[in-house]
Amino acid sequence: MLEIEIDGKTVEVPDGSTVMDAANKAGAYVPHFCYHKKLSIAANCRMCLVDVEKAPKALPACATPVTNGMKVATHSEKAVKAQKSVMEFLLINHPLDCPICDQGGECQLQDLAVGYGGAASRYKEEKRVVFNKNLGPLISTDMTRCIHCTRCVRFGQEVAGVMELGMANRGEHSEIMAFVGQTVDSELSGNMIDLCPVGALTSKPFRFAARTWELVRRKSVSPHDSLGSNLVVQVKHDEVKRVLPLENEDVNECWLSDKDRFSYEGLYADDRLTTPMLKHGGEWHSVDWQTALDYVAKSLRGVAADHGADAIGALVSPHATVEEMFLVQKLVRALGSDNVDFRLRQSDFSLDGKLAGAPWLGMPVAALSDLDGALVIGSFLRKDHPLIAQRLRQAGKKGGKLARIHASADDLNMVLAADAIVAPSEFVRVLAEVVKAAANGADIGDDARNAVAAAADSDAAKAIVAALTNGEKRAVLLGNYAVQHPDYAAIHALAQELARLTGASFGVIGEAANSVGGYLAKAVPANGKNAAAMLASPLKAYIVVGNDPFLDTADGAQARAALAQAATVIHLGSFAGDAPEYADAMLPIAPFTETSGTFVNAEGRAQSFNAVAKPVGETRPAWKVLRVLGNVLGLEGFDYESSEDVRREALPADIAAALDNTASGVEIKAIAAVGVQRVADVPVYFADPLVRRAPSLQKTRDAKAPAMRANAATLVSLGLQAGVEARVRSKMGQVQLPVVADESVAGGCVRIAAAHASTAVLGAMFAELSVECA
Repeated sequence: MLEIEIDGKTVEVPDGSTVMDAANKAGAYVPHFCYHKKLSIAANCRMCLVDVEKAPKALPACATPVTNGMKVATHSEKAVKAQKSVMEFLLINHPLDCPICDQGGECQLQDLAVGYGGAASRYKEEKRVVFNKNLGPLISTDMTRCIHCTRCVRFGQEVAGVMELGMANRGEHSEIMAFVGQTVDSELSGNMIDLCPVGALTSKPFRFAARTWELVRRKSVSPHDSLGSNLVVQVKHDEVKRVLPLENEDVNECWLSDKDRFSYEGLYADDRLTTPMLKHGGEWHSVDWQTALDYVAKSLRGVAADHGADAIGALVSPHATVEEMFLVQKLVRALGSDNVDFRLRQSDFSLDGKLAGAPWLGMPVAALSDLDGALVIGSFLRKDHPLIAQRLRQAGKKGGKLARIHASADDLNMVLAADAIVAPSEFVRVLAEVVKAAANGADIGDDARNAVAAAADSDAAKAIVAALTNGEKRAVLLGNYAVQHPDYAAIHALAQELARLTGASFGVIGEAANSVGGYLAKAVPANGKNAAAMLASPLKAYIVVGNDPFLDTADGAQARAALAQAATVIHLGSFAGDAPEYADAMLPIAPFTETSGTFVNAEGRAQSFNAVAKPVGETRPAWKVLRVLGNVLGLEGFDYESSEDVRREALPADIAAALDNTASGVEIKAIAAVGVQRVADVPVYFADPLVRRAPSLQKTRDAKAPAMRANAATLVSLGLQAGVEARVRSKMGQVQLPVVADESVAGGCVRIAAAHASTAVLGAMFAELSVECA
């Protein structure tokens, strides 16, 4: 530790700290623009000049290392004069258009100009003008305002992992720009808006929507991926206008993914449900809540009387709150059925009854940044979990070695020490080889013994083990694709054994906001049918909560057929979607911004939130709807006064004790593949009903309509070439798609995205396909 005196106050800081670090610890404010605690030091704005004893000139606090006994003055005459001089230079070419600037009211330059700027400018010459750049549908530019702090440039390189912006030219001719003809397409691009200290980069969806001082700020939690990013939701006249990150170092740090940031646009989509509706004579009619709930109760009682309670099932969105999940399963079970599930995109349920607890990350989210070795199995990591990918990227920059087993070599914007890209049917074989290499003659657990004994010796497997066993902190992580895999149980058992042999933690990243919470809320069958079984063997009544089964299940075509034959389908959702085609009752429930609830993230952190805006129209929180429906049905135990009452009953007192990835008694056998195998990713902006309706996100590169992607060798074997149209058939249906050559796709496979209306007719995400030229 070194001792330094700042403005007469003595503080101790670790060796290697800067004067800025010491000033922050001492509580002394030093004005700055280019400095940011999460980015490298640039020292190019010079606003943080301070007076260091015995130094002939003022020095930048952000780039000056602390020495023992150093004395610093941040507000001496020398320091303030230097800071004011810098401010004068920064304002020379600035347009001073605060009245029309979206940054007005929350602008660092505006704030510091009050304290350090002059009353009038001495600069009389013509100011420079910089033409605006097209950076895509999310970021709006006014580049004449840019002060060249390079925060946006450094963010792309150091956090997002891809250099999308750079600074060209020199002096007053300097410009921040993208590469020629390119836009900013990172899934974390919106953070550049937050980082910009002036109005050069602003939110295009929010542009001119409101003034910052008109907005009410309320805390919330993201409903999308399993991280549970903390949000500040800004509201005007009970309408959500903007979403910003709420800093939480243990969860999302100070960042947000674009999905979390811009999905609010979907809240007010054209198909938003605002009144209860019933279908009568083939026509939809708006009704009051009492009429709607009476109809639903009568329909469910009728099915139970005519076909038995087992003919009723519930398909719950994994993005639903714990309270909603708990009340759905309680209602269905009170009716006498055990058919309830939230794992809509899962296809292998043979782990049911064999898991010791709820699957979870196996470690704190924050610990991902410090891993020395990690193996990620089956994950489109950057798009499935942008901020978890960012943490693993930081681990790699610190010397951690990362390895991957997957069906597609997507660019993760990080260095991989080992990479095995194989067809889905090869996952179990490759993982068995890795376990064998890790065992190196050691005893293998009972479940994995036979599979490992049959495995070959592989150099690729040894490379993966070498990466995983680097250092002391290790993790084996299963991604969404592994959990959705038809061999999931075998993959889970082998990954568990690999973690045991290497001393690594073993975790499941989780697909959605409540992939952990769904287990805790008991929204899984104990003896009844799981999600896949409910659709494969159709029921007579379905309660669909917060999802569109055609797009949000493992086999959309099968889901549509099952719902079409049902006697009654009750749709509880914020949006109509395809429900008018198959439902006979649509009940408008509140999205996360209009209800209170709880999400349990991948690490088992329960995060509760309240409504930030009033419900639209006759929309009601789903927990209230389900509570009243329980009352109408005459069921016991539905007398809750608040969502907090529901949460207290839904969640165990000790959540940590309920989390356990240990599985036993798993039979490992790979499913043989014939024909062309499908690799089905769930695109980041099609993953759930809310993001599918966000207009700006749907204009991005990641929201392009799916194509059929395959590597060159596979295209040759199929008699196809890039640029033509291909007819793709499965046992459920066929589609016609453009062909794109993509060397990242494993051999013998075609990559066709799921969760999209144009491809859902193909059915199962892991379907075997036939492909021919259209």
